[in-house]
Amino acid sequence: MQHPLSGRTALVTGVSRRAGIGYATATTLAALGANVFLHHFRPHDLDQPWGGDDLEAVRTGVAERLVPGALSGDRHADLRDPASIEPLLDAASGLTGSLDILVCNQAMSGGDGGILDMTADRLDAHWQTNARATMLLTAGFARRKAGMDAAAQRPGERVDSGPFEKPTGHVIWMTSGQADGPMRGEVAYATSKAALAGVTKTVAAELLDLGIVLNTVNPGPVDTGYLDPETTDRDLSWLPEFLANTPFGRFGRPEDPARLIGWLCTEAGSWVVGQVLTTDGGFALR
Repeated sequence: MQHPLSGRTALVTGVSRRAGIGYATATTLAALGANVFLHHFRPHDLDQPWGGDDLEAVRTGVAERLVPGALSGDRHADLRDPASIEPLLDAASGLTGSLDILVCNQAMSGGDGGILDMTADRLDAHWQTNARATMLLTAGFARRKAGMDAAAQRPGERVDSGPFEKPTGHVIWMTSGQADGPMRGEVAYATSKAALAGVTKTVAAELLDLGIVLNTVNPGPVDTGYLDPETTDRDLSWLPEFLANTPFGRFGRPEDPARLIGWLCTEAGSWVVGQVLTTDGGFALR
């Protein structure tokens, strides 16, 4: 099929920069036929060396990739606040009346450090954004797909509605390269991302009882602007020699993981379940 996601509605979080993985994922899903709802939190970007993007340009870029008849929408939310989760899911579901795909791409950058720098506040900020928000978004998404009231269920009670002819929904989580080697100076970030990778199989098994397919993607090193001379906050003198010794002579581009995410959300990719998948161009093999 030319548009395998036609008629389906996707929520992609962390879509506030055209140079980001979230934007590449949103445009990929749009090109595959999906209705796409964007979450953004621009104040986070304004605190980064690369600064904030033009949100209207972000909206326009996604809208231009939609197939005829498909819809897009967006909402600002600080996902560190658990009270923001349900309104965001409500808004995304309200775009077409249903929600079929959830891509939890939001992530906190900065405010990190090595183990000697760790404080409760640093750990909590990354946990709240990267891990807790992802879990709460997934729980809310699953309850909507199953038509369930969490208060009516006993904690841990299994709900098995299968078998299913095809998936009822898809969820994508994002992890990082913490399993491939040290991430010095990013202890809080790596901790929060490791939690998602570590619990993938457990949550995937529970979601599968509802027909929902979960996979986690490690995008590998992707240049989302932090390696551009105009916007970087680090010394790049090492970069040419380093890239000369990489398999393809470059870092990943946002569209590299976006293509994998798009495929995983189609029926063709639905036989892949509960996996932590790395798309890094062979970086981990160096």
